[in-house]
Amino acid sequence: MIEEVSANNLDAISLKIIETPRDGFQGMPHFIPTPIKTEYINRLFQASFDTIEVGSFVSPKAIPQMKDTAEVLDGLDLSNTSSKVMVLIGNVKGGRELVKKEKVDILLFPFALSETFLNKNINSSFDKSKEVIRELQELAAENNKELIVYLSMGFGNPYGDPWSVGFVRDMAGYLYEHGFRVIPLADVLGSAGPDLINDVYTTLVPAFPDVEFGIHLHTTPDEYYDKVDAACTAGVRRFDTVLGGIGGCPMTDKVLVGNLNTLSLVEYCEKNGIEHGLDAILLQDIASKYSF
Repeated sequence: MIEEVSANNLDAISLKIIETPRDGFQGMPHFIPTPIKTEYINRLFQASFDTIEVGSFVSPKAIPQMKDTAEVLDGLDLSNTSSKVMVLIGNVKGGRELVKKEKVDILLFPFALSETFLNKNINSSFDKSKEVIRELQELAAENNKELIVYLSMGFGNPYGDPWSVGFVRDMAGYLYEHGFRVIPLADVLGSAGPDLINDVYTTLVPAFPDVEFGIHLHTTPDEYYDKVDAACTAGVRRFDTVLGGIGGCPMTDKVLVGNLNTLSLVEYCEKNGIEHGLDAILLQDIASKYSF
């Protein structure tokens, strides 16, 4: 794959890396104490990520691991970092709470390209979620925050709902028409292969050249390289990661598949001469000292 990278001149690019400890923590079977979460995230802020997704404002009954996100936010030390703070929300109520938090820069809303999963994940539907997006846009604008909507089930779904690359393009078009210029896609089940990843992004990137498309990968360690390579060669420059590759989505009713390991993405970049901007030595130290 390295020869393909060189042929596509990827050695001249740099990646924007979004660390998502929220997605790492949410699948843990035991509650991680708030001081440990806060300490860990504060160390991550020193590693020069573009953005860190620190938690979520969702029902504690659904995701008990995130019940302390407000307390984690209070404990963040942002005095020596340029990283942005992002928090996931599942409804307008969560948005109203979140926009009051001064430390938060970005609200993240999970729209799924599977109505079955939308119902499982946030008890919603396509139409209801579109209305929520419109209300969250107003809230974000009024409070000087950014709203990002990511498309989960962006590479198919296991529930029998209709899915196609054309459907993904149509939904990206809907978001584009409503002003969104950052659109991450998520493979929450880890089922997307390199060919499908390539098909999706070689459709989207030329169709919306001023959109920053991202990828949120769940993958096993032995499969990550070709998937990352497929996304990179198709024009993706925004990658979500989790240090240690932990986590998975507990709302799928499927076997959890871990996230793309931050250090694996760093390895890919360094093998191919791609700028990642992270403090890899610090990340290795953090990974060695925390075990969740």
